[in-house]
Order: sequence, then C-alpha cells, then structure tokens
Amino acid sequence: MDEQNNEFDEELIDTDDASDDVIVDVGDEDDDDIGDNGDDDDDDDDEPAEFRAALLAKQEMIALISLRTAAGGGRIVRIDPRQPMPAAKSYEDAAEAQRWFRRSLLTSQRNGWRIVYDGEPLFG
Repeated sequence: MDEQNNEFDEELIDTDDASDDVIVDVGDEDDDDIGDNGDDDDDDDDEPAEFRAALLAKQEMIALISLRTAAGGGRIVRIDPRQPMPAAKSYEDAAEAQRWFRRSLLTSQRNGWRIVYDGEPLFG
C-alpha cells in the first residue's frame, strides 16, 4: 500500500513542467467512477459526514474539488473541464483525505488556478 501512496505522491508533487497545469490528479481511471449506476461500496449515507467544496477558476475555465469525510474515511472528487469524466479517490482515513485535499488546493494554486469559493457546498 505504501508503494501505491508513493506513486500518488510523486504524481501530485511533480509540478515542475509548465505545460502540466492539471488541477489535481486524485486517482487513476481504475478508481471509483462518478456516475456509475452500479453498487457502491460507500453505502454510508446514514453515517454523519462533513463536506467541503472548492470552486476554482483559471482563464475561462471553472473546476471543482470536493471532499467528504466521515468516521469510515473520506473521498475527494475532482471535476476538471479538460477531462471527460469526474475523478474520485477514496481514503480509509479521513485525516489523510483532508491532507490530500489541502495539498490539491495548494498544487492547483501553484498551477495558476484561483480559489473562488472554499467551504460547505451551497444548496438552493
């Protein structure tokens, strides 16, 4: 498992290439897909959870990074206008998910994205 985390660390931290201004790579295509109508192993809708969403802007693009944490872990979802599908990454530890969310925001800012909103998701 450490080997998988190290690969993820290297992908996220490698921001030296000016042409690679990806918001955040929160997972591979083998990770959980959003919009999948199959059974989720996240049937924890009854579990109390905290949500955080960050809306980012760059040039004429808008992106969204969201975080859901609960006692059973966390999930980061990224909606990047340059990608055809949203990407998601689940974590067994909520603190680890929060750490990666913060790192994702910092990486995005280094890559020229501006945080327009960061807080609880707005409904209504």
